[in-house]
Amino acid sequence: MSDFHQNGVITDFHNLTRRPVDALEQELCQFAKRRPMGLILPSLFSELEGPALSAIVDELVKVPYLNEIVVGLDRADREQFLYAREFFSRLPQHTRILWNDGPRLRALDAELEHHGLGALEPGKGRNVWYCAGYILSSGRSTVVGLHDCDILTYDRSLLARLMYPVAHPRFNYSFCKGYYPRIADGKLNGRVSRLMVTPLLRALKTVCGPLPYLDYLDSFRYPLSGEFAMRSEVLEGIRIPADWGLEIGVLSELQRNYSQRQLCQVDIADAYDHKHQPVSEEDPSGGLNRMSLDIAKALYRKLATQGVSFSNEDFRTLKATYYRYALDLIEAYDHDATMNGLSLDRHCEEQAVELFASNLLEAGNLFLDNPRERPFIPSWNRVQAAVPDLLVRMHEAVELDNQGKV
Repeated sequence: MSDFHQNGVITDFHNLTRRPVDALEQELCQFAKRRPMGLILPSLFSELEGPALSAIVDELVKVPYLNEIVVGLDRADREQFLYAREFFSRLPQHTRILWNDGPRLRALDAELEHHGLGALEPGKGRNVWYCAGYILSSGRSTVVGLHDCDILTYDRSLLARLMYPVAHPRFNYSFCKGYYPRIADGKLNGRVSRLMVTPLLRALKTVCGPLPYLDYLDSFRYPLSGEFAMRSEVLEGIRIPADWGLEIGVLSELQRNYSQRQLCQVDIADAYDHKHQPVSEEDPSGGLNRMSLDIAKALYRKLATQGVSFSNEDFRTLKATYYRYALDLIEAYDHDATMNGLSLDRHCEEQAVELFASNLLEAGNLFLDNPRERPFIPSWNRVQAAVPDLLVRMHEAVELDNQGKV
C-alpha cells in the first residue's frame, strides 16, 4: 500500500500487511540478478564492543541477496582493525573494511586535501563518503543500502523493506528513505526530529514564506533516520556534509538533482531503538547540542542557495516562532503519550526545546560570520575529474588492508 503523505511530494509506502521477510527476500534474490545489491555500514570501533553490532552481523549472515558489504571503520588502530577483520569474517558476502585511520587511506586522504577535495573533519559524513567511493570503485552493486550500526532492535526484515522499492525492476525510484516509530521502553524518543526539526520547518514556513523545499522536507515522516537505499549512480553526483547535518544534506542534494517522482519513503520497522545521544547542554561539540547546531546550519545554507536572505533580526524572529510551535507540540506529544500508555517528561522536553531555540541563534551567527565555509565534501564526479585514478588506487589500498599485511 502507498499514499502521498502530507504535501503529496513523495511516495510513501506503508507496510500494512507486514509481508514475511522470507517472501521479501525471495523476490529480492530475483531482483538482484538484474540489480546487484550492496550495503554500507558506517561504524566506530567502539560499536564493535557494544551490544548492537554483533546481533546485526548475525542477521546479515542470513541475508541471501546482498552482493557486498562495505564497513567504514573509524577511530581504530592497527590491532583494532585486525580485530574488526576477524569480527566481520563470518559474513558470507563479499565484505571489505575501510580502515579510515590506516596509513594507506590516510595517504589518499592527504592527497585529496592537497587538491582541496578532502573532508575537513572526521565524522559519519566523511566515513559514508569514503564508503561510497569504494562502492563506485568496486562496481559490484547497482543498488546500495545504508544503515547505522547501533540498532538494538535490528532484524533483517528492516533491510529487505528498505531495499525493495529501489531494487524492484519495475519501479523507477532512485532513492528510498526509511522511517519507523520512535518508541522504546515505554517512552517517546526521537527528540531532535520531534522537538527541533518539525517545529523548525513550520517556523521557517512562517518566517520565510511557503517554499517547495520546506514542503519537500516536511513530507518525510522521519527526515533524520540513518537508513536509506539508492541507485549507485546517486553516489557519484551528490555532495555529502561532513558534520551531523548528513541526513538533511543528503535529502537536500536529492531534491536538487532528482525528480521527486524518483524519491520515496518506506515504513521499515514496528519498533526501533538505538544508542541514545546525550543532550550535552554544557558541551556544544557533542550530543544533541552539536547535532542541532549542524542541522540548523544545513537548513540555513540550503535556503540561502534558494535566494532566502537572513539577518540577525530574522534569526531572532525565527527563534521566537520556533519556540511557540515547539511548546505547542510538547502539549500534543504529552497527550499522545498518555493515550498510548507511554511516559513523557515534560520538564526534559522543555529543557531540550530551550537548548534547540538557543542553538538556532548560535547557528545563525555561525552562518553569518563564516560565509566562506565549505560545508560539503565534493562529489565523487568532481574528485574523478581532478584525480582520475584515485578510485582505482583506493580499491587497491582497501584490498591490501583486507587481504595483505597491515
